[in-house]
Amino acid sequence: MYAKRFLIVLISILVLISCSSDIPEITAVTGGIPIKKMGKTLAHEHLLVDFIGADSTGYHRWNKPEVVEKVLPYLVEIKKLNYKTLVDCTPAYLGRDPELLKTLSEKSGVQIITNTGYYSAYDGKFLPQHAFTETAEEIAARWIDEANNGIEGTDVYPGFIKISVERGPLQPINRKIVEAACLTHLETGLTIMSHTGPATPAFQQLEILKGYGIDPSAFIWTHASDEKDFNKLLEAAKMGAFISWDKFRPEDAERYVEFFLFMKKHAALHSLLFSHDAGWYKPGEPDGGEFRGFTDIENYLIPALEDAGVAQYDIFQVFFKNPVEAFRIKKRLIGEE
Repeated sequence: MYAKRFLIVLISILVLISCSSDIPEITAVTGGIPIKKMGKTLAHEHLLVDFIGADSTGYHRWNKPEVVEKVLPYLVEIKKLNYKTLVDCTPAYLGRDPELLKTLSEKSGVQIITNTGYYSAYDGKFLPQHAFTETAEEIAARWIDEANNGIEGTDVYPGFIKISVERGPLQPINRKIVEAACLTHLETGLTIMSHTGPATPAFQQLEILKGYGIDPSAFIWTHASDEKDFNKLLEAAKMGAFISWDKFRPEDAERYVEFFLFMKKHAALHSLLFSHDAGWYKPGEPDGGEFRGFTDIENYLIPALEDAGVAQYDIFQVFFKNPVEAFRIKKRLIGEE
C-alpha cells in the first residue's frame, strides 16, 4: 500500500514539473494560486454552517477564535495526509465568513476556496430579502462586485459561484438564481457549483446555461450521488458537466467504487469529483456541536479503490487533475476551447 501511495506522490511531482505556468488561475482566500499549486483537493466541504435562516444569521452568531480552536485541528489533520486544498461550500447568508476562512487557511497551511452566490433551496429560507425582489441582473451585479472587489470589504475573493435549487422541477426563484449565476460566469469566469441532487433540476439548469451560451463544463452537479440512474449522470458528464459525489461516508465505499468503475469504463472519469460534505461548526450549539472530519476518503475510499484494482493515475485524476479543471477561472462558452 505504501508503494502505491508513493507512486501517486511521484505522479503529482511529475505533473507539477510539466506545468510551467505560474499565472494564478485558482482563487483561494489568501489570494490567487497557479493551477500547479492546487494539489490534492477535497472539492466539497464546510467549516461552518448556520441554518438559522437569512433573516437571523450574521457574524454575531459565532466567536471567531472559538471556531478556529475547534476547526483548526481538522485542517491540520488533512494537511498531514497531503491534501493541499479544501473547497468550502458555505454560501452567504448560511454562515460564510471570509476572514474566518482566511485565518484558518493561514494557520493550517491548507488552501481554502470560498464562493459568491445564494442558496435558493428550502423555499428561500436562506435567501436575503432582496433576492426575491431584484432581477437576475441586479443579483449578478452583487456577485460580480464580490469577484472584482472582494467580499464585504475584505481582501478575500470568491473562487467559484455556489447556488442551490429545489430537488424537483425548478421554481421561479431557482431559475432567477441560476440565471444570475450564468451572468456572473460570463463576466468573471467563475465556475457554477449547484446544490442539486436528482437529475431533473440538473438538466433544467444545464438548459439555462445553454440559453446563455455557456458550456456545461462551467457547471458542477453537486450531490449527484442522490441520482440513482448512473446513465443520467453519464449523460451530463458526456455533455461536459462535472459530476460531484460529495457525501462520502465509510458505509458508502462500495457504491462509490462502483460508480468510479462505471465512469472509468465509459471514459468519463475526467468529469468526476469526490468529497465528504463534512464538517461543520454549528453556531448555537455547545462548542459548535459535533464536527465530522475530512479523513474518511483517505482512510476508507482510496483503499477500497486500490483493492478494486484502480490505477494510481486514475485516483490522481479525481483528486488532483479534476479539481483543477473544475475550479480554474475561465469563461467557458459553447463552441470555444
